[in-house]
Amino acid sequence: MPTYFELLGLIAPVFALIALGSVVRFVGWLTPESDQGMFKLVLNVLYPALIFKSVLGNPALADPRNVFWPPVVGFTTMAGGILFAWWIGRAMGFSEGKGLRTFAFAVGIFNFGYIPIPLMESLFGPESIGVLLVHNVGCEIAIWSVGVLVLSGLSWRDGWHRLISGPVVALVVAGIGNVVGLDKVMPQAAHTTIGMAAACAIPVALIAIGSTLSESLRQPAQLFSARVTPAACFLRLLLYPAVFLLLAKVLPISQDLKRVMLVEAAMPAGIIPILIAKHYGGQPLTAVQVVIGTTVVGLVAIPLWLRVGLAWIG
Repeated sequence: MPTYFELLGLIAPVFALIALGSVVRFVGWLTPESDQGMFKLVLNVLYPALIFKSVLGNPALADPRNVFWPPVVGFTTMAGGILFAWWIGRAMGFSEGKGLRTFAFAVGIFNFGYIPIPLMESLFGPESIGVLLVHNVGCEIAIWSVGVLVLSGLSWRDGWHRLISGPVVALVVAGIGNVVGLDKVMPQAAHTTIGMAAACAIPVALIAIGSTLSESLRQPAQLFSARVTPAACFLRLLLYPAVFLLLAKVLPISQDLKRVMLVEAAMPAGIIPILIAKHYGGQPLTAVQVVIGTTVVGLVAIPLWLRVGLAWIG
């Protein structure tokens, strides 16, 4: 089993790239406009290329359990996390219009892509990424259905069309490609091009995340809240990981998906709540406090939970 410091070494490059993004934004090489362009590039081109490359011809997806269970688990854990955080926030005295919705939304959304992908590949090999990306479809559905409803009060009719995105299209096309054997007839030049774009997805995304967080880092006194930060860390980095690992142990799922749940159990809050809170009239500062708090504590907690998970699940 990897030691704590070996696991810390696996996540260090991820946070180093995020820090690099903050530095280049601070010195003016990146701007708010470039942030938007980079996220659009990642969402619409690079991340779909990574999904297509990881899913097409992936032997792990020959197991039917790795097609049905991953999106179900992704949706259930994320939607359940949002709703439970809403209940806890209400019990703590949060109210609608003063951070309750944003707190629930931000705490419930774990980092399901940019940190787990390099971790999964390092720990379990590139084949494991395909199962993770299928799992992430359920996460996307949870965000744009339950998540957006909780955050803004929008109806399902207003939010469903957001499920049609580059990553979902890439997953569907790759899934059909697996059925018809597309990977065996696709030209090598196409494989190479998609592979080169896929290799850029995570580094570019992490730099863009760091650049976005740089705005908040300019006012460090606001990054900690005596009410928001401890509650977010308790839920996201203590209670939820324990529940995830328990479910991974008892559910009738494949070992591949157990490994996905193991890594996701250790994750801090994802960055996307900050962006969505801005768009839907939430409280972006609350989302920033959740993200920064769980990410900083996650530097210590992530390797610990990975070790616990590896011992618990195998």
